[in-house]
Amino acid sequence: MSLTAALAQTMMQWHSTFLKPILPAFFFFAGVTYDTLTLTRIDRLLDNLILLLYLTLLGTLIILTGRLQLGLVPSTPDISGWNVLSLVHRTRPHLAKALQFLLGGLFSAYAILYSQSASFSTTGIFLGIIVGFLIANEFLQSRYSSLKMLIGLFAIVTLSFMTFFLPVLTGWMNAFVFLTGAVITLVVVWKTVRLTLRGILNLPVRASMTICLPAFSLVGLCAVFYFLNWIPPIPLSLKSGGIYHQIDKQQDQYVLTYEDGPWYAVWKRSDDRVGTDAPVYSFSSVFAPVTLHTTIYHHWEWRPLAESAEFITTDRIPISITGGREHGYRLYTMKQRLQPGEWRVNVEAEDGRLIGRITFIAEANYSPSHDLRTITQ
Repeated sequence: MSLTAALAQTMMQWHSTFLKPILPAFFFFAGVTYDTLTLTRIDRLLDNLILLLYLTLLGTLIILTGRLQLGLVPSTPDISGWNVLSLVHRTRPHLAKALQFLLGGLFSAYAILYSQSASFSTTGIFLGIIVGFLIANEFLQSRYSSLKMLIGLFAIVTLSFMTFFLPVLTGWMNAFVFLTGAVITLVVVWKTVRLTLRGILNLPVRASMTICLPAFSLVGLCAVFYFLNWIPPIPLSLKSGGIYHQIDKQQDQYVLTYEDGPWYAVWKRSDDRVGTDAPVYSFSSVFAPVTLHTTIYHHWEWRPLAESAEFITTDRIPISITGGREHGYRLYTMKQRLQPGEWRVNVEAEDGRLIGRITFIAEANYSPSHDLRTITQ
């Protein structure tokens, strides 16, 4: 055996032993990292067009996969030719990988976009489901021969896209817009199934409904999630937020004053403890798409310290915002004569969904133990 052949054989053995097992994980994290770096704004036209292209290709491949399984694609004696039919049969062994790639790309993008709007409360549930689908996609390639599963996944990725794309497109964000996206999803899923089954003689409508039933059930479940406020208020997202001693506006900048922390608390950029005898300011910066005009609420809540009582609403202050600013629309509210205890300010969308939360402690006779600092926003 020549040196070149021996080297090639060694490389192949090394690839099979060491590289092959870790390649799926490598490409998974590489794809997520790429999406994290490139998906910067939810209202970027190019990003939305790419996601729409992915959805279109996914729907096309689902139709093609289903028709091949049902024997509805004519066979050809020569698959080496360059006509459409030959190309379809030649690419058939790779359709499952293509489906996995498209679904992985969509779920990865959604995980990043929805994470910007989700909080670690009820809205984190839907984000967890998206991440779950993203991880499961790495192990489901062998199951992509199931038409019901493919149609169900197609419904999820289509509705997830419509949930943020329609508000970006229309400038409206409410239950009607969400339900419109749900109806569009149902129509797209139904048409996809009908195109897949087209050509079967005397096909009853019930057969199509049987295939669509899991997808329709998932859309209905997402509608329940929406009205329970379990879906993040995408495309809104909290860029920054905190509690401050004082807020001053100087030209186009807000100067925020807060108590500095210990030397090791390099991350501290707002107050976590305040006195009850001075005004307290809650500042937040909320990103919204260019076309969106909506109302944001600062929902102030309080409960006694060291008690497990429910939080009590003290104020719910509306602020009208206009989207488009790169670092978010800046807004603040002020409250005086706080009661001692645990406080939180929920930054909420118009329909009550939680965008973000700011927490702090109010203490009687509190005096700062560190110098005051300022930052600009």
